[in-house]
Amino acid sequence: MKEQQRATRPGGRSARVAAQVHEAVTALINERGYGNFTIGDVATHAGVADSSIYRRWGNMEALLADVTLARLNAQSPMPDTGSIDGDLRTYAANVAREITGPDGLALVRLAVALSSDEGRGPFGALGDDRTRQMQAMLDRAAARGEQVPEALEVLDHILAPMYIRVLFGIVPLTPEYLDGLVDRLLAGK
Repeated sequence: MKEQQRATRPGGRSARVAAQVHEAVTALINERGYGNFTIGDVATHAGVADSSIYRRWGNMEALLADVTLARLNAQSPMPDTGSIDGDLRTYAANVAREITGPDGLALVRLAVALSSDEGRGPFGALGDDRTRQMQAMLDRAAARGEQVPEALEVLDHILAPMYIRVLFGIVPLTPEYLDGLVDRLLAGK
């Protein structure tokens, strides 16, 4: 029973270990790049036992997906502006800011690498939760009576062009460019 209470209690040792591991992964990606470190390296950098990492995440891909999703949720949450137009424009601006930031290219490369894992759809291992969040944003707009695109249309018309530009060094992602992506997506609705 005590173990169950410890697992559900916010904060505490478990949260500290997760934060240390997340920080270690981010630092190692910045220092060495994706694929150039092991769970053992993460454990050493975080000051925790590698068994703690395996117990909580299971493998490197799950750990990397968790770190990336936590970062996206913290820095680019799904907006709720009251309109699908506002939500998509805010979402595009948040994603653009994130992927053009200091370690944005590393984040894009990590997302691409994780998306090929296990053939799990367009977003791969990383995107299941993020897709649910995006769908919730779209569902809110539909409940308000707005016509909304499908989640895959958002991927095709907003995310993919931005990721391609960052991967190939075609930047900046100007506000005008982002508005054009959203305008073209909503014009079809």
